[in-house]
Amino acid sequence: MPLTTNDALTEVVIPKENAVFWMDDRGRWHNRHGRFEHKRIIDHFNRAIRWDADGYYVTQVRGTIREKVYFTYAETPLFVIQVIQSDPIQLLLNTTQTIPLDAHALFSRADQMYQRMGRQVVKFSDRALMTLAAHLEETPDGLAIQVNGQRVVIPEEG
Repeated sequence: MPLTTNDALTEVVIPKENAVFWMDDRGRWHNRHGRFEHKRIIDHFNRAIRWDADGYYVTQVRGTIREKVYFTYAETPLFVIQVIQSDPIQLLLNTTQTIPLDAHALFSRADQMYQRMGRQVVKFSDRALMTLAAHLEETPDGLAIQVNGQRVVIPEEG
């Protein structure tokens, strides 16, 4: 099998305890100087988020080196940043990935909403949750979402 450009790269792995940046519980990047401010840098870091058996990392290629830096995050580094009102409803993540809203994969914890995505968890940003609020209602069984003519109760997890 022929080598691709990426196969010829030397991989450098930085464990999360050596990373010089981290993400807080609201999806904001930080380093020792404080919170990241520049949108292009923030977008670059978000687009670079990947996941493997060892956890979440950001990656970039510089010359013949592929850097893979595992980093610390509060709950999850995946955030819904926009709810796209289409049929079906789509969720735009901070990584630029778009996934469908899955009412049966939703859950809440400590007044925050999440959606399971396989073994990963995506947290709704406050702004995304505000957009989704038109589909939410309080029922005798708890918070529910109304989508596609169906009401699904959103379980509360501890």
